[in-house]
Amino acid sequence: MQLDLTTPALLFPAISLLLLAYTNRFLTISGLIRGLHKNYTESPSDVIYGQILNLRKRVNLTKSMQIHGVVSLFLCVLCMFLLYAGSLTAGSLVFGLALIFLLYSLSLSIWEIHISVEALNLHLSDIENNPVLKNKGKA
Repeated sequence: MQLDLTTPALLFPAISLLLLAYTNRFLTISGLIRGLHKNYTESPSDVIYGQILNLRKRVNLTKSMQIHGVVSLFLCVLCMFLLYAGSLTAGSLVFGLALIFLLYSLSLSIWEIHISVEALNLHLSDIENNPVLKNKGKA
């Protein structure tokens, strides 16, 4: 495979957009945590506490996704520098590492999405199992 400066540069827009999406997830989760914390301090419940624990997992996964995405971007820049300096072998190895970090970041994203969907399904099943709402749906 021929590796030149343009190859790692192709990942810049993709990684940048990915990091933006991760940051939006982080901001959304942090807003949810703040809201649930307020609700929990006003009226403690096991359901809210469980939601907070779920969000703790998600925020930690998002942090790890961001870190691995940033490391991937850093390695892409390092790869470009090595290629510019004429170190093709080192540049190729660093580019491979950048791809591995990006793959790991994406796999964490899949895991975080899975946890998020499980939490939403719990909310939906709670609504679906509510006898008052079931009767309204039949009318």
